[in-house]
Amino acid sequence: MEKSHAQVAAERIVQHLRAKGHEAYFAGGCVRDLLLGRAPADFDVATSALPEIVLALFPRTFAVGAHFGVVLVADEVNGQEVVTEVATFRNDGSYSDGRRPDEVSFSASAREDVLRRDFTINGMLLDPELLDRTGSAEKAVLDFVGGRSDLAAGVIRAIGDPARRFQEDKLRMLRAVRFAARFQFALEPETEAAIRRFAAQIPQVSNERVRDELTRMLTEGHARLAFELLDRTGLLKEVLPEVDRLHGVEQPPEYHPEGDVWTHTLLLLEKLPAGASSTLAWGALLHDIGKPATYERAPDRIRFNGHVEVGSRIAAAICRRLRFSRDETEQIVSLVENHMRFGDVMRMKASTLKRFFRLPRFLEHLELHRMDCLSSHGDLTLYHFAKREYEAMPEEVVKPQLLVTGADLIAAGYQPGPRFREMLSLAEDAQLEGRVRSKQEGLQLVREQFPL
Repeated sequence: MEKSHAQVAAERIVQHLRAKGHEAYFAGGCVRDLLLGRAPADFDVATSALPEIVLALFPRTFAVGAHFGVVLVADEVNGQEVVTEVATFRNDGSYSDGRRPDEVSFSASAREDVLRRDFTINGMLLDPELLDRTGSAEKAVLDFVGGRSDLAAGVIRAIGDPARRFQEDKLRMLRAVRFAARFQFALEPETEAAIRRFAAQIPQVSNERVRDELTRMLTEGHARLAFELLDRTGLLKEVLPEVDRLHGVEQPPEYHPEGDVWTHTLLLLEKLPAGASSTLAWGALLHDIGKPATYERAPDRIRFNGHVEVGSRIAAAICRRLRFSRDETEQIVSLVENHMRFGDVMRMKASTLKRFFRLPRFLEHLELHRMDCLSSHGDLTLYHFAKREYEAMPEEVVKPQLLVTGADLIAAGYQPGPRFREMLSLAEDAQLEGRVRSKQEGLQLVREQFPL
C-alpha cells in the first residue's frame, strides 16, 4: 500500500521525537485500519514527550489541547500541508461532565496510556520504523489490551471495565455502535450490557456530538445495522425518540407489504451507500416521521392524513435540536415535505413539473423516491418517468429567463401590491407551458386576467 501524505508526515514526527530520546508510536484508529488492510484517513502519534517539548521540537505547532496533552503539528509533504495530532502518554482523572477528564497526569508509560482509551481495537500502538523494516503491520504492533484478537474475531470490546469507560465518556456508547456497524462486528456482551445500563445518560453529551455520530452511522454504508443496534441497546429512544415511535405503526399492506413504518425505514437505510450525502441520509431516516402522530384506522383502510405536514414540522424540530446548519435543515425538511409529490408527477402540468424539478438538489429527492419505492411496493414507474423528464430538460427550459417581470408590470401601469405575485405566477406558468412566447403575449394574458 502506497504511503499517504498523512502517513509520511506522521513518520517524520515519530523519527524526530525518537531522535531526541522520546518514545513515539502511531496510535488509535490508524493502527486498526492498517491491520485491516484499509487506508487510514489520518494518523495520530502518541509519545512520552511532554506537550511543551513537542511544541518546542517542531516549527509549526498548535496547542489546541495542551492541557490534555494534545498538540497539532503541521508539516508539508509534496507541497501539501498535513496536520498531525500528537498526544502525550497520560492517565485520566475523574470525568464529572461525562465527556472529558477534569484533569490528566502525564505518563512515561505507553501501556498506561493505552489502558485509558475506549475500545481494544482502537487501543493498539504501532512502530512505523519496524513496519518499514518488516513490511508487516502485525509484527510492528504493540498490543497491551488484546486488540488484535478482537479485531480478528470481529468484536467491539471496551478496554478494562466497560461500565467505567462509559461513565467516563458517554459518547463512547454511540461510538461503540458506530464501530460495530462500520466493521460489521459484534458488541462484546459485557460492553453491550454496559451500554444498556447507561443509555439513559447519553443526554449528557452535546447535541452537536450526537448529531455527528448519528450522521457518520447514516453515511458509512451500514446505516440499517447501526440503527438496529441503537434500538437494541436502548440508545435510539434517548437520542431520537421520534424515530423510536415508528415501531409498530401499521401501514396499508397494499402499499406497504414490508410491514410497519420502522421496518420500512430500516429498508431505506439499508439502501444508503457509503458516502451518501448527510441530507439524503437524514431525509431517508425522517421521511415518514409524521406517520405515528397521524395514524388512523378508517373503516376502509389505514390512513395517515397530513403526515407530510406533521412530519416536516417534526423534522425541523429535530434539526434544530441537533444544531444542523440552516442549509442542511432546509434540505432535510424539503425532502420530507416533497417525498409524496411523486405520486402526482405523471399528472402535473408542464409548469408544475418544471417547478418541481427546480427544488434544490432535486437528484436527492429523486433518489429518496427510488429508495422509498424499492422499500415498499417496488413499482418504479413514477421514478423512471420523473428521471427521464428531468434528464431531458436542460436548465434553461426548467428555469428560463422570465418574459414578464415586476418592472414590466409597473411599466404597463400596474401598481405594486399583493396581486403582483399572482400576476407574475400566471405569466410564468404560461411561459413554462408554452402558451406565451414573448413579453407582449405574457402582458396580454395578465391584462385579460387582471384588467386595469
